[in-house]
Amino acid sequence: MDSSLATRLALLLAATLATGTALAAGDTAGDIERVNGAITASAGTAYGRLETVNGSITLEDGARTGPAETVNGGIRAGNDIASGGLSTVNGSIRVGERARVGGGIETVNGSVLVRRGGEVDGDVSTVNGAIGLIATVVAGDVETSSGDVTIGVDSHVRGALRVHKPNANWMPIRVSTRRQRIVIGPGAAVDGPLEFEREVVLYVHDTARTGPVTGAETLRYSTPTAPPRGDSD
Repeated sequence: MDSSLATRLALLLAATLATGTALAAGDTAGDIERVNGAITASAGTAYGRLETVNGSITLEDGARTGPAETVNGGIRAGNDIASGGLSTVNGSIRVGERARVGGGIETVNGSVLVRRGGEVDGDVSTVNGAIGLIATVVAGDVETSSGDVTIGVDSHVRGALRVHKPNANWMPIRVSTRRQRIVIGPGAAVDGPLEFEREVVLYVHDTARTGPVTGAETLRYSTPTAPPRGDSD
């Protein structure tokens, strides 16, 4: 995770302020760019890039869009959507079933959840927040600094899984003394390495497959769900 998202959206803010309210015209299709206000993409309309600074973004069931980016707001995507990428700074990202995300999924302060049947062509990352994948394929890496990670049932991460040491070079990081909980669920796979720069509790199901693990002890389990959080977590 670096400052590229914040830089892109800062440029959006500057450009949008320079053009005033003109960018709000013609919001029925094509690109939508705003400073203040939510954006909703409906099925049946072709959208390009969706960008707002202060507002949420909603992709209704079946919506088709280019990249969707906001600074202060969450992103909610329904079932059967297709997007060129989903990113925010302050907000969570929730994606429904059978989603096709052509780029990555990225937030700084917020969690990420991708439900069953999702396909993500890039990375899935956050700094302060949890990540959950359910029967989802990720072509890139999965990364966080402060948050639990669940690579859920039948998910497949083709890249690496990394938990970074908190780094506040460009934005404050919430540091918790609680050990992060990392779960690789039944039938799940992480092709690349699992690298942990801070202390975690790592549960890997007996039917799961992973690359080499560094920085954590692997705890195997065979039940449908990982053991409940205990005093050691």
